[in-house]
Amino acid sequence: MALPFLPGYCPNKQLGKERFHKSQHFNDSHGIPMFVGSAKSGIGGELLVGQEIKPTHSVNSKGQGSDLPSWVIFDKQVLYFEAYFQEAVPDARDETYRIRRCKIYFYLEDDTIQVVEPEYKNSGIPQGTLIRRQRVPLPPPDGDQFYNIFHFNINQQMVLYSRSFTLTNCDSFTRNFLTKLGVRLNGCATVPDDPYSNLREQIEKNMRPLRPYERCDTLKQYLEHDRKVLRFNCFWDDTESVFGDVRELILHYFLADDTIEICEVIPPNSGRDVSKFLRRSKLPKCAPAQLKQPGEITDRTVLNVFASSTQGKRYILDSLKTGAVQEDFYKDCDLTVGREVNVWGRKVIIADCDDFTKDYYRTKYGIEDFSPVQYKAPPVPKPSRTVPPYNGFGSEEDSLSSCQGLLPKPPQKDLRKFMEKDRCGLNSNVLNFHAKMVTNDPVDSKRAFIISFYLCDDSISVFERPQRNSGVLGGKFLARGRVKKPGQELFKRELPEYFAAQDLYIGATLCLNNKNFQLLDADEYTFNYMEQHPEEFPKANVGNILSKLRSIPEEKQREIGKFLALIDPSNTGFIPYESFRGLLMGLECGLTEHEVLVLSRSCSEHEQPGVDVGLMLAVAQDFLKKNVFEEFPDMARAFTYHDRHKTGRLSTNETWTICKAFRLPLPENLLGGLLSKFADRDTIDYHTLLAGINWMEHPAPPVMPDDILKFAVKVRFDAGGPTVNNVKYPSLLGDLFSFPSNNGDPSTAMST
Repeated sequence: MALPFLPGYCPNKQLGKERFHKSQHFNDSHGIPMFVGSAKSGIGGELLVGQEIKPTHSVNSKGQGSDLPSWVIFDKQVLYFEAYFQEAVPDARDETYRIRRCKIYFYLEDDTIQVVEPEYKNSGIPQGTLIRRQRVPLPPPDGDQFYNIFHFNINQQMVLYSRSFTLTNCDSFTRNFLTKLGVRLNGCATVPDDPYSNLREQIEKNMRPLRPYERCDTLKQYLEHDRKVLRFNCFWDDTESVFGDVRELILHYFLADDTIEICEVIPPNSGRDVSKFLRRSKLPKCAPAQLKQPGEITDRTVLNVFASSTQGKRYILDSLKTGAVQEDFYKDCDLTVGREVNVWGRKVIIADCDDFTKDYYRTKYGIEDFSPVQYKAPPVPKPSRTVPPYNGFGSEEDSLSSCQGLLPKPPQKDLRKFMEKDRCGLNSNVLNFHAKMVTNDPVDSKRAFIISFYLCDDSISVFERPQRNSGVLGGKFLARGRVKKPGQELFKRELPEYFAAQDLYIGATLCLNNKNFQLLDADEYTFNYMEQHPEEFPKANVGNILSKLRSIPEEKQREIGKFLALIDPSNTGFIPYESFRGLLMGLECGLTEHEVLVLSRSCSEHEQPGVDVGLMLAVAQDFLKKNVFEEFPDMARAFTYHDRHKTGRLSTNETWTICKAFRLPLPENLLGGLLSKFADRDTIDYHTLLAGINWMEHPAPPVMPDDILKFAVKVRFDAGGPTVNNVKYPSLLGDLFSFPSNNGDPSTAMST
């Protein structure tokens, strides 16, 4: 039953429509309206009544199965066809038609076609691109349409701009692509012969000379392998001849031209002076019995020699090379380790090769076995040179140098160690220890000494601190120099042993010039240096110390817990240093005084007694005043010159260098202490420093002789060196025995 034709009952075609634009069918050309929209749609893009719009895009341009455009999907995808066309030649005598081969390219992204004819030599025809890339229309009456992919097939004709092309074949990509589209391809077609091309080939064949010029191209091999040489160690056993021996040779194979050169390794005092065993040339595998004269080895032979007095002499060369002499020369594939090489009748055996040769054969031929051939007896060990014993004149090193040559040379010093360990800025690289003399004399036992060990040359100096009312004059006790260890034989062949930096530690006893000294303490720099280089100083290695303590039996561990509970009843986690030292020394685990002190420093914050800056400036002014030092304006100008940025500050090293350049008469420890006091982030305000030491403009109050004496020596041991007040033992117990590192009862931790 049909619906009544009433509003609301009939379908409205305009529902859901959003486009209502009107296409432009007319255009203004020089003021004249022209109808140009015969193929344009109506309102909103809808076709007019009886209108059919042919698509302008390719059949595959939409990219089926993907939303990407065709120029992205089919980019660089081209169908390739081989074709030919026949061209009539009406005005030529030798040919009536011509077969011209060409290539047809079909671009899938926009259905464009390109026809290219390969260029042939001396063809006389304009060749190259016959049809530039474009969309080609179909022949009439379908001239308003263009060729697409479905118009192509093998063994069929196509008319491209009034020229008939026959497709003969295609590549594999084109065949697979068309097959997937459902196109059934025909069989391949053959290209007919071109009579004129056959005639040209016959003419060129008849024009070939009987003696063609043959060129052997060796430039590529030269460019690729120039300066690349294979090196082999060889030998030639000539012991069968009179006074013969084994000749050691070196074979060089030049990859640039396949030539071989052999040089002989001439041993000393052998009587031979010619090292060239074989000059550089190609080496034949089978050496002839007699060398051929020049001209006997040729690439061709002479046939039918005519000797006529009237017509002269004529020679016909054999182009087939039936009588050519071919020689087989050695190549790189023939040279391997252990193989025998015939060098003009001499059997040379390859024994070894260098690393470059091994890499070459490993890469090119896959050879991995390069076991050398042993042909020489093991070398006879050289007899040891016995050095005469020390004669007592000079040092042992001087005596040894006089035995090493006719012209004695001074012994060589370790300059590298000297440059690394010499003074650099505030780093003195000098270890200072406080020592006492081990003796029963009550006067000598109270004498105080400072032993300095210089790391740059392992020398030792001893300075005695003067003491008031002691009856002994202080000063230099032992000049700087290396000291031999006691108990060594004087007149012996070996060099003596000297004291090293590892022999100096707290608690050690040194014998210097038949005097025994016991090291009691060290300054802060010495402790820090030894702790920063634990690999050089085993006594300052915390790891070695902890390993000794871990070997304590369980009974001793319980005793340690009880002892700590008695010393620290309030469980503060800290015990005095003396109690901690007595505990470790009583364990009998082989710890020295230095190791106990290093372990205590690692478990607590050691404090260095401070020095008054005013006192240091007063002492410095006293030193400068006594030495009449008045070059403060020159120092100020030097500081200003080195201050490039005019900030009023310089680095500590630069300040130290300038002070040493002006020979500031101050002890090194006093100058270093002043620079450290005035330093702020490794920079020093040189104006303040100069104002503090200027005794002419800013005089300081006078100082006592005792205060001056404190800085007259190189180090200070007034306060007993670095002090360790309290030791934090819970963390130490946790590292040693895996106890909980808290402030709980240590005896409870021991029992658990």
